[in-house]
Amino acid sequence: MNKTAITLALAAVLPATSFAQEDAITFYGKANASFQSNDEGDGAVTDIKSNASRVGVKGELPLDSGIKGIYKMEFEVDIDGEAEETFSQRNIYAGLEGGFGQIIGGKFDTPLKEAQNKVDLFNDLEGDIKSLITKSDNRESNNLQYTTPSFAGFKVATAYISHKDAEILDAEGNLIDTRDNGTSVSFAYDNNGIYLAYAFDQDVEANDWNVNRLVAQYTFGNLQVGGLYEEQEKADSSTQDGWLTSVAYKINNWTAKAQYGQSDIVKTDGETFSLGLDYKLSSAAKVFTFYTDETAADNYERSYFGVGTEFKF
Repeated sequence: MNKTAITLALAAVLPATSFAQEDAITFYGKANASFQSNDEGDGAVTDIKSNASRVGVKGELPLDSGIKGIYKMEFEVDIDGEAEETFSQRNIYAGLEGGFGQIIGGKFDTPLKEAQNKVDLFNDLEGDIKSLITKSDNRESNNLQYTTPSFAGFKVATAYISHKDAEILDAEGNLIDTRDNGTSVSFAYDNNGIYLAYAFDQDVEANDWNVNRLVAQYTFGNLQVGGLYEEQEKADSSTQDGWLTSVAYKINNWTAKAQYGQSDIVKTDGETFSLGLDYKLSSAAKVFTFYTDETAADNYERSYFGVGTEFKF
């Protein structure tokens, strides 16, 4: 039986299992698709995009002494049919949680990636910060992470990432070096509408690469404002940096969004600007539209316009 058939069989069984286990197991997902006009320098073309749509299962098992086992298995689903595989791995882990905090192992987002919180208002769309602002929104395998309990909104997460025997080869295929193990750490405060975070990566992206990230977000009533600053230092001691600011305002079922950033990390003189408007159909459904414009050195110009729907379950 191929991987797709196995995954579909599991998805069919999980809702019944959740009911039998009295919500000890939760089956969840998100279907997000947009119809877009994309102009990437050769004229506009239209297509359907599957914006990190996903299905997953997560749960917990009560153990002795107030400790519980926790797990999560999440897969991205290709709605538009462009990817070679319909399902691809996202965050998958297992671990323990209790008064001591949480420890998990598997493949999942690093603390530095998680530190962005909800500052990126166009996450998973064309204006995602991975496009021009950062190279360090990573999801790493062989990842062991410890997260402290929350102390009045303050929390620390630290991850050790084993690159095992990964090799670095030159253009002719000769061995140059092996990958160093990586570390990702975040310090975050989240309380009363205020979110502040500092995070850093060492040897995660590559050997002797260091990344620092600062994030701030403030939510007051219907208004949310946020900002992110990131600095990347490579093995040759060269540094690049980037920043992003965003604002969202809710009016009844509508949410208007804007985001602007500049960065040299992905491309020299990168600049990105996005506008969006969401309409909430229910607590689990919305329709949206967005426009994103990107420019960089060497005549790099991109623009995107899309309308779409999102359903969560």
